[in-house]
Amino acid sequence: MLTDDHDPLKGKMLRVLDQDANVNEDLVPSIDDDTLKRAFYTMVLSRVADEKAVAMQRQGRLGAYPPNKGQEAASLGPAMAMDEGDWFVWSFRELAGLLWRGLPLDRYFLGWMGNEEGNRYDERLRITPPSIPVASQYAYAVGLAYASRYRGESAVTFAFTGDGGTSEGDFHESLNAAGVFRLPMVFIVQNNQWAISVPRSRQTASATLAQKAVAYGIRGIQVDGNDILAMYAASKEAAEVARSGGGPTLIEAYTYRLGDHTTSDDARRYRLEAEAKEWEARDPITRTMKYLYSRGLLDDDEASDLWDEAGKAVEDAVARAEAFPRPSLEDVFKYTYEDMPPCLEEQLDELRGTEGRP
Repeated sequence: MLTDDHDPLKGKMLRVLDQDANVNEDLVPSIDDDTLKRAFYTMVLSRVADEKAVAMQRQGRLGAYPPNKGQEAASLGPAMAMDEGDWFVWSFRELAGLLWRGLPLDRYFLGWMGNEEGNRYDERLRITPPSIPVASQYAYAVGLAYASRYRGESAVTFAFTGDGGTSEGDFHESLNAAGVFRLPMVFIVQNNQWAISVPRSRQTASATLAQKAVAYGIRGIQVDGNDILAMYAASKEAAEVARSGGGPTLIEAYTYRLGDHTTSDDARRYRLEAEAKEWEARDPITRTMKYLYSRGLLDDDEASDLWDEAGKAVEDAVARAEAFPRPSLEDVFKYTYEDMPPCLEEQLDELRGTEGRP
């Protein structure tokens, strides 16, 4: 088992593919060529869409936005390891994984534009809406996993948070409950080294975040979060363990946020430029591209075509999102409950009567 061979208490991190495209052949997971190429395109599409979203926010066409740049493999690897009926419980920086699961890109843009319709997903995708309060999604992810098992489903719940989430009570309560009930879960912590302006070293005295699993009696592993092969391998094994009744696993995806925390942030005020430059060399897209080149699965022309294709797909998605009807007054009320309670109906009626007044 990967968790046995990569004990976080001993400082062992799982890495299959390094930044120079060298691989540990003993650990390479079984992924067919078409899937690898699709994974690369998904990361490219995520990067192009992410950069477009930042530009749109600067132009006033989109609200405050959390960039994903540099973290594409950390969410994509787990998404690739999921079965169709599994739950994807995201935080707010998992675009590549969402795209792999089938979330339409125009819905993604619509959500960050502040339109609640952007959070109305096809139920078959089993994707929850984003959760901005840090680590709060872990609590209801535990509920989803418990409900899935109660219903006799084989679903595994994959739940994401950032390194800052491990300092929240919801994180610890959720891991404790999942461990006690041996729930079918995979917890992914995207350790991008910074929780806004607070470095990971200021949040915890633990040498790794993965070792926090030990206190709750569950499996834990630290993984190179920019290595798509390692993230897939660790997630696949964790899902198989969870599905077979072996309980949850905590995966620390050791990665880096190349952009700002959000478009309201300026990382230059608290991070050294040299640090970001060092991590740019570990970019998951560049690393995956080198690997595909070495396998003869991609060349310069094909790579260029994929970037062009992604650019067109993003522009088309933006056009659809911006053409969508603007939110209405009713939208403020109608998305909280399946059936609106009388108290909210009264408030809505009152507001309808005041529309147009100074």
